[in-house]
Amino acid sequence: MRLCRPILIAALTFSVSPCFAEPSGPIPVNNPPGQPNAFVDLLALMSGHCKTLKVAGRTFACKTVAYAHGDRGRVNFAVAVDDPSDDNHVVSFSGENGKRADDNSYELPIDRMLLNSKDRPKVDGLPVPAEQTSTGLCRQTGNFAARKVTDVTCSATDSEGRRYELLFVSDGTPVSVRRIRQSAPSIQDPFK
Repeated sequence: MRLCRPILIAALTFSVSPCFAEPSGPIPVNNPPGQPNAFVDLLALMSGHCKTLKVAGRTFACKTVAYAHGDRGRVNFAVAVDDPSDDNHVVSFSGENGKRADDNSYELPIDRMLLNSKDRPKVDGLPVPAEQTSTGLCRQTGNFAARKVTDVTCSATDSEGRRYELLFVSDGTPVSVRRIRQSAPSIQDPFK
């Protein structure tokens, strides 16, 4: 699982997806054009396996699943894809206005899929995900406050008719939750 963390960290630098190292500063969130950057404020890493992971009709295994909440409300369920031909393959179900359905479940309407791979253009050395307008829903059973998630199911269809499906089942390990607080930059510009 430790090898998956750098993949998700890179993917999350440009989307609302978690990183799993101790945070050293805010992580930018991918926003619609013309809107200022937002930052991830809650990250959660879930341990288990994917019973189902379909990306545009292709079946894959997954390495890990993570949840990230942005300070402006955007949420991603990010999946590090177990793709032997691409160590940077990350798929994120992304949406806003998620809500607790009851004390033990959370639902997130999906409005876009974020697709990252080794072939994506890079900014500052990190791949920028392709965004696909989509419709769908993710449902998480369990809650982060109790550090227990049983499963995550997601289903979405993008604007080109491609389907994405996820059924992630926890192995019972407590969820690793990190709150991120924005801080002043620690690197000084020597030319100022």
